[in-house]
Amino acid sequence: MADCRTLLVAGTASHVGKSTVAAGICRHLADAGVAVAPFKAQNMSNNARAVPVPEAAPPEAAWGEVGVSQYVQARAARVPATTDHNPVLLKPRGDAESQFVLDGQAVGHYAAGDYYDDFWEQARGTAAAAHARLAADHDIVVAEGAGSIAEVNLHDRDLANVETARFADADVLVAADIERGGAFASLYGTLELLPGDVRERVAGAVITKFRGDPALLEPGIAEIEERTGVPVLGVLPYDDPGLPAEDSLSLPDEGRGVDGGDDGVADARAVTVAVPRLPRISNFTDLEPLARVPGVRVAYVPPAADLADADAVVLPGTKNTVDDLRDLRDAGFGAELRAFDGPVVGLCGGYQLLGERVANAGVESTDDLEAVAGFGLLPAETAFREDKRVDAVTRELNGVGPLAGAAGEVSGYEIHMGRTEVPESVPNPVGPTSAATDRVLGTYLHGLFENAVARDAFVDAVYESAGRERPTVEQSRESPYDAAADLVREHVDLAALDLPA
Repeated sequence: MADCRTLLVAGTASHVGKSTVAAGICRHLADAGVAVAPFKAQNMSNNARAVPVPEAAPPEAAWGEVGVSQYVQARAARVPATTDHNPVLLKPRGDAESQFVLDGQAVGHYAAGDYYDDFWEQARGTAAAAHARLAADHDIVVAEGAGSIAEVNLHDRDLANVETARFADADVLVAADIERGGAFASLYGTLELLPGDVRERVAGAVITKFRGDPALLEPGIAEIEERTGVPVLGVLPYDDPGLPAEDSLSLPDEGRGVDGGDDGVADARAVTVAVPRLPRISNFTDLEPLARVPGVRVAYVPPAADLADADAVVLPGTKNTVDDLRDLRDAGFGAELRAFDGPVVGLCGGYQLLGERVANAGVESTDDLEAVAGFGLLPAETAFREDKRVDAVTRELNGVGPLAGAAGEVSGYEIHMGRTEVPESVPNPVGPTSAATDRVLGTYLHGLFENAVARDAFVDAVYESAGRERPTVEQSRESPYDAAADLVREHVDLAALDLPA
């Protein structure tokens, strides 16, 4: 499709709603019969998904990883997610270092300066090639920018924004978040600071996360349009469609809970799943399916918190198991966890934390360490290796412990560098590398709770352990992809972007 267009959804800052707008446009175009694909040239996120590597891409591996937002946007576009949708991924691991993932494959750990000095040109070429493959097969590519498009210190190496606009010959839509205040100043300043050739590509702007009467914004919109010549094409109300979050900026403050909204279950009847807010937390989207269950409250708690008010604990993934383990132990979390008598689940890095020992620790840690002791709740030992496992998997569930009574297939994905050994006498309820006792489960399966059979079994176990009866609540939810499309359709002038209305 030689006439493929690219629309770049950029922002005045991080967390202004770019992902939601891009996903909404993708679903709207898919509904209109347009062949659409998402794209983000460079993403920085520890929330990743395992997806296939296209045959035309350089790596020989069958599977690679992409940021969760592009996985979500591919689902919104009704196309299978591939590594072409996010060809460059940086996964922060602490001390100003990130793991560099190219075409879905981990290349190494580098400081920011080393990445820009030694690998940026390679990353740009990889991103441009991935975009070209997508453009050859689609009518429209909806690209998402990263952070602010107006970071003048990065304009000579801004792959996700400036360079994408250039190599994709993209039209640009700029999003500004009014929830935090200063949206008009941010929008004006952003447009003024853009390189001239990119400024000419700006087709319009949208204001996001507005609470109140849009008529109150009209004088400001008129002023900004007069000053910049850029039309404001929509004002999106503050309405979260429920798409998975991209990064930890979306997590609530420590000690605050997150749930699926008003689910009709009184707090006195609800159960609380405590999740330690790890300093290097990753793939926390694993918890979102639990938070949407009526009667379940997911609470992110600081490492120093006690667990007196918790009915269950889930340890999430981490980009740096060893350093998070040491931080948790220093905060007293290990003692709290060992004293806790409710269901406990560890997912990927959280599973490694629950074991007896982590060997080859220097592979993960920013320090040169040989081994560290785990929390000892599971008879398992993990050894880190330089090679990384990235794969989509299906496991036969044989529920024991926190998944007691559950049976059937569960599917998800694995992304990890550690290899965990479990004694033969220990039950493996979620495949051969998992481990469980009567109340503790460890598994590498990301997406476990997206499977209804596992999710329901865990919630039942939490209610039983808490001595409460699980409420029965009928709850119908609109697809988050359709909700995002409705938000865009109703509040953005799509015709002004030459998109089907």
